[in-house]
Amino acid sequence: MSIIVENISKQFGQFQALDRVSLTIPDGKLVALLGPSGSGKSTLLRAIAGLEPPDQGRIWINDQDMTHLNVEQRQIGFVFQHYALFKHLTVRQNIAFGLEIRKINRPDIRQRVNELLDLIQLAGLGDRYPIQLSGGQRQRVALARALAVQPQVLLLDEPFGALDAQVRKDLRRWLRNLHHEVNVTSVFVTHDQEEAMEVADEIVVMNEGKIEQIGSPQTIYDYPATPFVMKFVGEVNVIPSFLHQPQGLPHDIFVRPHGVKLQTQVTDTSIPAKIIQIIHRGRDIYLELSLLDRIPFMAQMNRDEWQALTMPADQWVQVELLQPITFPQASASPHRLPADSVTAA
Repeated sequence: MSIIVENISKQFGQFQALDRVSLTIPDGKLVALLGPSGSGKSTLLRAIAGLEPPDQGRIWINDQDMTHLNVEQRQIGFVFQHYALFKHLTVRQNIAFGLEIRKINRPDIRQRVNELLDLIQLAGLGDRYPIQLSGGQRQRVALARALAVQPQVLLLDEPFGALDAQVRKDLRRWLRNLHHEVNVTSVFVTHDQEEAMEVADEIVVMNEGKIEQIGSPQTIYDYPATPFVMKFVGEVNVIPSFLHQPQGLPHDIFVRPHGVKLQTQVTDTSIPAKIIQIIHRGRDIYLELSLLDRIPFMAQMNRDEWQALTMPADQWVQVELLQPITFPQASASPHRLPADSVTAA
Protein backbone atom coordinates (compact mmCIF):
# COMPACT_ATOMS: atom_id res chain seq x y z
CA MET A 1 0.00 0.00 0.00
CA SER A 2 1.45 3.36 -0.96
CA ILE A 3 1.58 6.30 1.47
CA ILE A 4 1.29 9.92 0.35
CA VAL A 5 2.01 12.73 2.81
CA GLU A 6 0.82 16.04 1.40
CA ASN A 7 1.96 19.36 2.87
CA ILE A 8 1.76 18.22 6.51
CA SER A 9 2.46 20.71 9.31
CA LYS A 10 2.35 20.23 13.08
CA GLN A 11 3.11 22.69 15.85
CA PHE A 12 3.42 22.10 19.61
CA GLY A 13 3.15 25.50 21.30
CA GLN A 14 5.95 27.57 19.78
CA PHE A 15 7.78 24.51 18.43
CA GLN A 16 7.29 23.73 14.74
CA ALA A 17 7.62 19.93 14.66
CA LEU A 18 6.66 19.56 10.98
CA ASP A 19 6.80 22.31 8.39
CA ARG A 20 4.89 21.56 5.14
CA VAL A 21 6.29 18.06 4.71
CA SER A 22 5.43 16.11 1.55
CA LEU A 23 6.61 12.69 0.40
CA THR A 24 5.44 9.54 -1.36
CA ILE A 25 6.29 6.05 -0.13
CA PRO A 26 5.68 3.44 -2.86
CA ASP A 27 3.91 0.17 -2.24
CA GLY A 28 6.08 -2.51 -0.63
CA LYS A 29 9.04 -0.27 0.21
CA LEU A 30 10.96 -0.29 3.51
CA VAL A 31 11.67 3.38 4.28
CA ALA A 32 13.69 4.96 7.08
CA LEU A 33 12.92 8.36 8.58
CA LEU A 34 16.39 9.46 9.69
CA GLY A 35 17.35 12.53 11.67
CA PRO A 36 18.53 13.90 15.02
CA SER A 37 16.29 14.39 18.05
CA GLY A 38 13.70 17.08 17.36
CA SER A 39 13.90 16.71 13.57
CA GLY A 40 10.22 15.70 13.28
CA LYS A 41 10.67 12.07 12.27
CA SER A 42 8.60 10.55 15.12
CA THR A 43 5.92 13.21 14.76
CA LEU A 44 5.63 12.36 11.06
CA LEU A 45 5.35 8.65 11.85
CA ARG A 46 2.66 9.29 14.46
CA ALA A 47 0.77 11.49 12.00
CA ILE A 48 0.74 8.66 9.46
CA ALA A 49 -0.49 6.30 12.19
CA GLY A 50 -3.29 8.64 13.27
CA LEU A 51 -1.78 9.15 16.73
CA GLU A 52 -0.97 12.82 16.06
CA PRO A 53 -3.49 14.83 13.99
CA PRO A 54 -1.74 17.34 11.71
CA ASP A 55 -2.55 21.05 11.85
CA GLN A 56 -2.73 21.11 8.07
CA GLY A 57 -2.18 18.84 5.10
CA ARG A 58 -3.46 15.41 4.11
CA ILE A 59 -2.38 11.78 4.44
CA TRP A 60 -3.33 9.13 1.88
CA ILE A 61 -2.90 5.36 2.26
CA ASN A 62 -3.68 3.18 -0.75
CA ASP A 63 -5.32 6.19 -2.47
CA GLN A 64 -7.72 6.69 0.46
CA ASP A 65 -7.73 9.95 2.43
CA MET A 66 -6.89 8.93 6.01
CA THR A 67 -6.32 12.39 7.44
CA HIS A 68 -9.33 12.39 9.75
CA LEU A 69 -9.70 8.66 10.38
CA ASN A 70 -8.76 7.17 13.75
CA VAL A 71 -6.03 4.60 14.32
CA GLU A 72 -8.31 1.57 14.08
CA GLN A 73 -9.74 2.67 10.74
CA ARG A 74 -6.32 3.01 9.13
CA GLN A 75 -5.32 -0.68 9.46
CA ILE A 76 -1.89 0.30 10.73
CA GLY A 77 0.55 -1.98 12.53
CA PHE A 78 2.61 0.03 15.04
CA VAL A 79 5.72 -1.16 16.89
CA PHE A 80 7.08 0.92 19.77
CA GLN A 81 10.66 1.18 21.03
CA HIS A 82 9.85 -0.44 24.37
CA TYR A 83 7.83 -3.39 23.05
CA ALA A 84 4.56 -2.49 24.89
CA LEU A 85 3.79 -6.19 25.39
CA PHE A 86 1.18 -7.29 27.93
CA LYS A 87 3.17 -8.74 30.83
CA HIS A 88 0.32 -10.95 32.07
CA LEU A 89 -0.18 -12.61 28.66
CA THR A 90 1.96 -15.30 27.07
CA VAL A 91 3.80 -14.78 23.79
CA ARG A 92 1.01 -16.60 21.98
CA GLN A 93 -1.68 -14.50 23.69
CA ASN A 94 0.15 -11.25 22.94
CA ILE A 95 0.31 -12.09 19.24
CA ALA A 96 -3.34 -13.14 19.18
CA PHE A 97 -4.61 -10.04 21.01
CA GLY A 98 -5.54 -7.96 17.96
CA LEU A 99 -7.20 -10.92 16.27
CA GLU A 100 -9.36 -11.60 19.32
CA ILE A 101 -10.46 -7.97 19.45
CA ARG A 102 -11.61 -8.37 15.84
CA LYS A 103 -13.65 -11.48 16.79
CA ILE A 104 -11.72 -13.80 14.46
CA ASN A 105 -12.67 -17.44 15.03
CA ARG A 106 -10.33 -19.45 17.24
CA PRO A 107 -9.03 -21.99 14.67
CA ASP A 108 -7.98 -19.13 12.37
CA ILE A 109 -6.34 -17.30 15.27
CA ARG A 110 -4.40 -20.41 16.24
CA GLN A 111 -3.22 -20.95 12.68
CA ARG A 112 -2.19 -17.31 12.24
CA VAL A 113 -0.29 -17.25 15.55
CA ASN A 114 1.56 -20.46 14.68
CA GLU A 115 2.53 -19.02 11.30
CA LEU A 116 3.88 -15.87 12.94
CA LEU A 117 5.78 -17.79 15.62
CA ASP A 118 7.53 -19.66 12.82
CA LEU A 119 8.15 -16.39 10.97
CA ILE A 120 9.82 -14.72 13.97
CA GLN A 121 11.74 -17.92 14.81
CA LEU A 122 10.14 -18.37 18.24
CA ALA A 123 8.00 -21.42 17.53
CA GLY A 124 8.96 -23.18 20.78
CA LEU A 125 8.43 -20.17 23.04
CA GLY A 126 4.74 -19.45 22.55
CA ASP A 127 3.79 -20.32 26.14
CA ARG A 128 6.43 -18.15 27.78
CA TYR A 129 5.75 -14.71 29.25
CA PRO A 130 7.57 -11.56 28.08
CA ILE A 131 9.70 -11.45 31.23
CA GLN A 132 11.15 -14.83 30.24
CA LEU A 133 12.43 -13.51 26.89
CA SER A 134 15.47 -11.49 25.88
CA GLY A 135 15.06 -7.93 24.59
CA GLY A 136 15.53 -9.03 20.99
CA GLN A 137 12.95 -11.79 21.37
CA ARG A 138 10.42 -9.36 22.88
CA GLN A 139 10.84 -7.00 19.96
CA ARG A 140 10.20 -9.85 17.54
CA VAL A 141 7.01 -10.67 19.44
CA ALA A 142 5.95 -7.01 19.18
CA LEU A 143 6.50 -7.17 15.42
CA ALA A 144 4.49 -10.39 15.16
CA ARG A 145 1.63 -8.83 17.11
CA ALA A 146 1.61 -5.87 14.73
CA LEU A 147 1.63 -8.18 11.70
CA ALA A 148 -1.06 -10.52 13.05
CA VAL A 149 -3.93 -8.30 11.89
CA GLN A 150 -2.42 -8.07 8.39
CA PRO A 151 -2.04 -4.27 8.40
CA GLN A 152 -1.94 -2.13 5.29
CA VAL A 153 1.19 -0.43 6.60
CA LEU A 154 3.76 -1.32 9.28
CA LEU A 155 5.20 1.60 11.30
CA LEU A 156 8.14 1.22 13.69
CA ASP A 157 9.29 3.95 16.09
CA GLU A 158 12.99 3.37 16.89
CA PRO A 159 12.27 -0.38 17.18
CA PHE A 160 15.81 -1.33 18.20
CA GLY A 161 16.72 1.71 20.28
CA ALA A 162 16.39 -0.08 23.65
CA LEU A 163 18.66 -2.98 22.67
CA ASP A 164 22.42 -3.41 22.92
CA ALA A 165 24.63 -3.03 19.86
CA GLN A 166 25.06 -6.69 18.89
CA VAL A 167 21.34 -7.48 19.26
CA ARG A 168 20.52 -4.43 17.13
CA LYS A 169 22.80 -5.70 14.36
CA ASP A 170 21.19 -9.13 14.44
CA LEU A 171 17.67 -7.68 14.35
CA ARG A 172 18.51 -5.37 11.44
CA ARG A 173 19.30 -8.35 9.24
CA TRP A 174 16.25 -10.17 10.57
CA LEU A 175 13.93 -7.22 9.84
CA ARG A 176 15.30 -6.90 6.32
CA ASN A 177 14.64 -10.59 5.65
CA LEU A 178 11.22 -10.38 7.31
CA HIS A 179 10.23 -7.48 5.07
CA HIS A 180 11.11 -9.50 1.97
CA GLU A 181 8.84 -12.30 3.21
CA VAL A 182 5.77 -10.27 4.23
CA ASN A 183 6.23 -7.46 1.65
CA VAL A 184 4.17 -4.90 3.59
CA THR A 185 4.91 -1.18 3.12
CA SER A 186 7.00 -0.29 6.16
CA VAL A 187 8.32 2.94 7.68
CA PHE A 188 10.72 3.03 10.60
CA VAL A 189 12.17 5.91 12.60
CA THR A 190 15.82 5.94 13.59
CA HIS A 191 18.61 8.35 14.48
CA ASP A 192 21.20 5.67 13.69
CA GLN A 193 22.73 6.29 10.26
CA GLU A 194 24.23 2.81 10.05
CA GLU A 195 20.86 1.24 10.82
CA ALA A 196 19.11 3.26 8.11
CA MET A 197 21.82 2.48 5.55
CA GLU A 198 21.74 -1.26 6.28
CA VAL A 199 17.97 -1.83 6.44
CA ALA A 200 16.11 0.68 4.27
CA ASP A 201 15.30 0.72 0.56
CA GLU A 202 14.94 4.50 0.76
CA ILE A 203 16.01 7.03 3.40
CA VAL A 204 14.18 10.27 4.24
CA VAL A 205 16.64 12.60 6.00
CA MET A 206 14.86 15.12 8.24
CA ASN A 207 16.05 18.22 10.07
CA GLU A 208 14.10 20.91 11.94
CA GLY A 209 10.72 19.68 10.74
CA LYS A 210 11.65 19.54 7.06
CA ILE A 211 12.95 16.96 4.60
CA GLU A 212 16.56 17.54 3.57
CA GLN A 213 16.82 14.68 1.07
CA ILE A 214 15.11 11.47 -0.06
CA GLY A 215 17.06 8.71 -1.79
CA SER A 216 18.60 5.26 -1.66
CA PRO A 217 21.33 4.64 0.95
CA GLN A 218 23.98 4.88 -1.78
CA THR A 219 22.58 8.15 -3.14
CA ILE A 220 22.29 9.71 0.31
CA TYR A 221 25.89 8.83 1.12
CA ASP A 222 27.57 9.47 -2.24
CA TYR A 223 25.48 12.42 -3.42
CA PRO A 224 24.31 14.39 -0.36
CA ALA A 225 22.04 17.28 -1.32
CA THR A 226 22.93 19.62 1.57
CA PRO A 227 25.74 20.22 4.07
CA PHE A 228 23.48 18.82 6.81
CA VAL A 229 23.07 15.49 4.99
CA MET A 230 26.81 15.36 4.29
CA LYS A 231 27.59 15.84 8.00
CA PHE A 232 24.82 13.66 9.42
CA VAL A 233 25.15 10.59 7.21
CA GLY A 234 28.61 9.13 7.62
CA GLU A 235 31.86 10.60 8.87
CA VAL A 236 33.11 13.73 7.16
CA ASN A 237 35.89 16.31 7.38
CA VAL A 238 35.13 19.99 6.96
CA ILE A 239 37.80 22.46 5.86
CA PRO A 240 36.63 26.03 6.56
CA SER A 241 36.68 28.34 3.56
CA PHE A 242 39.32 30.65 5.08
CA LEU A 243 41.88 27.81 5.09
CA HIS A 244 41.97 26.95 1.41
CA GLN A 245 42.70 28.42 -1.98
CA PRO A 246 41.88 29.56 -4.60
CA GLN A 247 39.87 32.60 -3.64
CA GLY A 248 37.24 31.57 -6.18
CA LEU A 249 36.10 28.85 -3.71
CA PRO A 250 34.50 30.81 -0.83
CA HIS A 251 32.66 27.78 0.60
CA ASP A 252 33.62 25.11 3.13
CA ILE A 253 35.06 21.94 1.63
CA PHE A 254 33.76 18.52 2.69
CA VAL A 255 35.62 15.24 2.24
CA ARG A 256 34.98 11.74 3.59
CA PRO A 257 37.83 10.07 5.51
CA HIS A 258 38.20 7.46 2.73
CA GLY A 259 38.63 10.33 0.24
CA VAL A 260 41.92 11.35 1.87
CA LYS A 261 45.37 10.26 0.69
CA LEU A 262 48.47 10.52 2.90
CA GLN A 263 51.97 10.93 1.51
CA THR A 264 55.38 12.19 2.55
CA GLN A 265 56.25 14.46 -0.36
CA VAL A 266 54.96 18.01 -0.71
CA THR A 267 52.95 18.89 -3.83
CA ASP A 268 51.15 22.01 -5.06
CA THR A 269 47.83 20.62 -3.83
CA SER A 270 48.86 18.90 -0.58
CA ILE A 271 48.12 20.20 2.92
CA PRO A 272 50.40 19.55 5.93
CA ALA A 273 48.95 17.56 8.83
CA LYS A 274 50.23 15.91 11.99
CA ILE A 275 49.26 12.35 12.98
CA ILE A 276 47.70 12.53 16.45
CA GLN A 277 46.37 9.00 16.94
CA ILE A 278 46.23 5.69 15.06
CA ILE A 279 42.99 3.69 15.53
CA HIS A 280 42.67 0.07 14.41
CA ARG A 281 39.12 -1.01 13.48
CA GLY A 282 39.49 -4.50 12.08
CA ARG A 283 40.58 -4.26 8.45
CA ASP A 284 40.36 -0.46 8.45
CA ILE A 285 42.78 2.02 9.98
CA TYR A 286 41.55 5.45 11.08
CA LEU A 287 44.00 8.29 11.65
CA GLU A 288 43.22 11.30 13.77
CA LEU A 289 45.11 14.22 12.25
CA SER A 290 45.62 17.88 12.97
CA LEU A 291 45.34 19.69 9.65
CA LEU A 292 47.60 22.76 9.35
CA ASP A 293 48.10 22.25 13.10
CA ARG A 294 44.62 23.74 13.65
CA ILE A 295 41.77 21.59 12.25
CA PRO A 296 40.81 18.07 13.51
CA PHE A 297 40.80 15.71 10.56
CA MET A 298 40.20 12.00 9.92
CA ALA A 299 41.70 9.69 7.31
CA GLN A 300 40.67 6.10 6.60
CA MET A 301 42.56 3.37 4.76
CA ASN A 302 42.77 -0.38 4.70
CA ARG A 303 45.44 -2.29 6.60
CA ASP A 304 47.55 -2.96 3.48
CA GLU A 305 47.66 0.74 2.58
CA TRP A 306 48.66 1.60 6.13
CA GLN A 307 51.42 -1.01 6.29
CA ALA A 308 52.89 0.45 3.11
CA LEU A 309 53.17 3.85 4.82
CA THR A 310 54.25 2.82 8.35
CA MET A 311 54.04 6.32 9.81
CA PRO A 312 54.24 6.77 13.58
CA ALA A 313 52.10 9.09 15.68
CA ASP A 314 53.42 12.69 15.94
CA GLN A 315 54.82 12.53 12.39
CA TRP A 316 54.00 15.30 9.93
CA VAL A 317 52.55 14.15 6.61
CA GLN A 318 51.00 15.64 3.49
CA VAL A 319 47.26 15.27 2.84
CA GLU A 320 45.70 15.12 -0.63
CA LEU A 321 41.91 15.48 -0.94
CA LEU A 322 40.76 13.02 -3.61
CA GLN A 323 36.99 13.62 -3.53
CA PRO A 324 36.35 17.16 -2.18
CA ILE A 325 32.82 18.58 -2.32
CA THR A 326 31.43 22.08 -1.80
CA PHE A 327 27.84 23.28 -1.51
CA PRO A 328 27.55 26.62 -3.34
CA GLN A 329 24.70 28.59 -1.81
CA ALA A 330 23.30 29.48 -5.21
CA SER A 331 23.12 25.83 -6.23
CA ALA A 332 20.62 23.20 -5.09
CA SER A 333 23.17 20.41 -5.49
CA PRO A 334 26.76 19.85 -4.33
CA HIS A 335 29.70 20.61 -6.54
CA ARG A 336 32.43 17.99 -6.82
CA LEU A 337 35.79 19.67 -7.12
CA PRO A 338 38.78 18.33 -9.02
CA ALA A 339 41.48 17.30 -6.54
CA ASP A 340 43.96 19.89 -7.84
CA SER A 341 41.57 22.78 -7.11
CA VAL A 342 42.15 22.56 -3.36
CA THR A 343 45.33 23.93 -1.81
CA ALA A 344 46.30 25.14 1.62
CA ALA A 345 46.09 28.81 2.48
